[in-house]
Amino acid sequence: MEKNKFSLIDDKGNEVIYDVLFTFESDETNKNYIVYTDNSKDDNGNVQVYASTYQPNEDKTRLEPIETKKEWTVIETILNTLQEEVKKKSEENS
Repeated sequence: MEKNKFSLIDDKGNEVIYDVLFTFESDETNKNYIVYTDNSKDDNGNVQVYASTYQPNEDKTRLEPIETKKEWTVIETILNTLQEEVKKKSEENS
């Protein structure tokens, strides 16, 4: 695993390389999260972003699914905040 990259085998048996966008620990849920992308785009042209929980201190990291609406809300809030910051910086540099 390269720094900020990892690979998984998809349901067709192909290795897919993912870029880690960020990780964080939520005090609200007491879990660690990883947000990542394979840089593919959806039908609307948006970059596909995925999120999972993980245990950072395990020898072999396992990604687990997000289980609740509350968890998705926490992740979406962070993503929206980061997206606004990027947009603001882009506008300042224009």
